[in-house]
Amino acid sequence: MTNVFILVLLLIIWSMLFYHIFLMQGGYWLYSSYQKKAEKWQRNIPYYPTVSVLIPAHNEEVVIEETLEAMSNLRYPIDKLQVLVINDNSSDRTGEICEGYHKRFPYIQVIHTKPPLGGKGKSAALNNGLEYATGEIICVYDADNTPEPDAIFWLVLGLMNDRKAGAVVGKFRVLNASKNLLTRLINIETLTFQWLAQAGRWFWFKLATIPGTNFAIRRSILDELGGWDEGALSEDTELSFRIYDLGYHIRFFPNAITWEQEPETMKVWWRQRTRWARGNLYVITKFFLHFFKMKHKRIGLDLLYFMFTYVFFFGVTIISQGLFIASFFTNLDISVGFVSLPLLIVGFLLFVIEELLALSFEKGQLTAKNIATVCLMYFTYSQMWIFLVIYAAFIELKRVILKQEVTWYKTKRFNQKDQHDRRSA
Repeated sequence: MTNVFILVLLLIIWSMLFYHIFLMQGGYWLYSSYQKKAEKWQRNIPYYPTVSVLIPAHNEEVVIEETLEAMSNLRYPIDKLQVLVINDNSSDRTGEICEGYHKRFPYIQVIHTKPPLGGKGKSAALNNGLEYATGEIICVYDADNTPEPDAIFWLVLGLMNDRKAGAVVGKFRVLNASKNLLTRLINIETLTFQWLAQAGRWFWFKLATIPGTNFAIRRSILDELGGWDEGALSEDTELSFRIYDLGYHIRFFPNAITWEQEPETMKVWWRQRTRWARGNLYVITKFFLHFFKMKHKRIGLDLLYFMFTYVFFFGVTIISQGLFIASFFTNLDISVGFVSLPLLIVGFLLFVIEELLALSFEKGQLTAKNIATVCLMYFTYSQMWIFLVIYAAFIELKRVILKQEVTWYKTKRFNQKDQHDRRSA
């Protein structure tokens, strides 16, 4: 019985690994072709629609100036552009800095919110900003983002040339990638996520997930959906599923690039990723329970992907590692154990190949330091995710049982004055 159980665990784990290989192949094909699509679309711009850029900001004095400086450098017709900073119950100089930019650039506007409307988290701040937005297209950026000058242009171009797209998501890069080992690991993780999960799912299935920043969505869709779900900690993933249920797809368009800051300490990383994991578990539960009421069942493919990632894959990995440890202390009579070592080695090699292929897509990323970091990543950073998902599941389950209110954790920012010239690191 134990051997059958082990074989089932191996089957689930390897199904996920092969699916990732399949996605990476799609990511490669998209990488090979997306520039041609962009060149073709540049010749077809019927008109420039009005755009509102929403930037929720709660105590962001450390980073907001750089973000607004990037907004002032956007290459998009000024008379079509509105930048709305939602100064969400800040107690620092965020509002003062934003008002200073408003005086210099009138299209940069500030909304100051206080409780009971303000201070309720990102989703609520975005809904508050949406009431003041006048654009046909809504773009969203986090307060630590510095989009490249053409980012808005590319996002809008994607929507103008793809009528079936409800939203277009761009690519984000790590601004402080060379700060320390943690930020290097996150940099590799984010590149792999985008060229494997985002590009691969888009290429094969016309699926992608809104990443929370650097995306554009049609205003009419947000109005139809009633804005953002204020009970969701992963408001981006939750919104993605509702867009799919309207019958639209979400296009991944890597020409639109933004640079963002990532956690520089383990404490900040843990709290941020716990929020993400809890948010995704909320989304899985919400849409799984209502799956048969949803109009477009294609969403089930992505729902299954999230369930495999956060439930099945982590679940069987935890169980298999538990059995591995238990085998040192007791005789489990596992006759299929002889295949464990070869599978472990092959799994490690597949992981390394996927990460290195993603790094090779970005100029200057396939370095000796990053290759060594990838090898280390498999045994350290990737394993930390297992403990994090267990912890997040426990916290979320506790919240549901005790009917606790959802509390938004705002990611701590770090001074990035010395990091502008590190974009290629």
